[in-house]
Formats: sequence, C-alpha cells, structure tokens
Amino acid sequence: MLTTDQKGAVAEAEIMLRAVKLGVDVYRPIREGGRYDLILDLGASLLRTQCKWAPLVGDVVVVRCYSTRRARDGLRKRNYRATELDAIAAFCPQLDRCYMLLPDDFDGHSQVCLRVAPSRNNQRHRINWAERFSFDARLTALQGAIAQLGERLHGMQEVAGSSPAGST
Repeated sequence: MLTTDQKGAVAEAEIMLRAVKLGVDVYRPIREGGRYDLILDLGASLLRTQCKWAPLVGDVVVVRCYSTRRARDGLRKRNYRATELDAIAAFCPQLDRCYMLLPDDFDGHSQVCLRVAPSRNNQRHRINWAERFSFDARLTALQGAIAQLGERLHGMQEVAGSSPAGST
C-alpha cells in the first residue's frame, strides 16, 4: 500500500512524463510546500499546476481540489483557488489516465467527479464526462490557442485549416 507522499510522487511523475511526451517543458519549484507542484511551459505562458492522485470510485474519477496539513487542532483543509493555480492535473492509477481541470472547473469546489461510464439513472445533463477533461487533449488545446495568439502577434496574417496540412 502506497503512502500519501508516494501517491503524490507517482502522480507527479506520470503527469510530467505525459507533458514531456507532448513536447511541453516541465519545471519544478525549488522548495516543497507551495500551492503548485509543476510549472508547464507552453511557450507564451506558464501553467502553475497542482498534481493529484485521483482514485476511481465506482464509475467516477474523484479529483480532490484541496490540500491538507496537520495543525494543533487536527487536519486543516484548504481548497485551491483560481488565483493560486492555473490547472490541476490528476492521475487515475486504475485507468492509467491523466486529466486536467482548469480554474473554471475547480474554483469553489472541494472535489470534482469525472464520470467514465453512464449513470444508472441515465442522467445526461450537468455531468462532467471524464473524456472532456483528458490531459493530453486539454494541454494540446492550450498549446494551440497560445500558438495561434503568437502567430497573430507578429503582425502577419496566417491562414490554416487545409486537410491534410499542405493540401490545396
């Protein structure tokens, strides 16, 4: 059985590996204890990222959006806020998948549940489908949005969209 610290280390390693495979440079703060574990370099911007171990409970991946620390009066829980982080990346060991929450997803919540299978009551509205939070897809989309912004900043109009690229 892994300790909490070991689970955190595994989650960080998995998230770093997947980011590097996507061509993203990854940096770590010098000291422990800050509000984020990694900095993902997207070129034009840096993403302050907290890494989480996210267990599969039934058909739901549970991403905890808070930190805890020991205090005189017991454990203190503190939710992550949009002013402190740019993303929460979560590793689900049972599925061997990583997910990414952006501030609109986690701000004001102590946990976010990502559904991997249909609900038993067939509810479809207001469900956080896990696929929508795929780490690879979200990080790639963030890179693309920043790359497009960078293309516009140099003053030349760029046209893209041929399928496949280079076809006329």
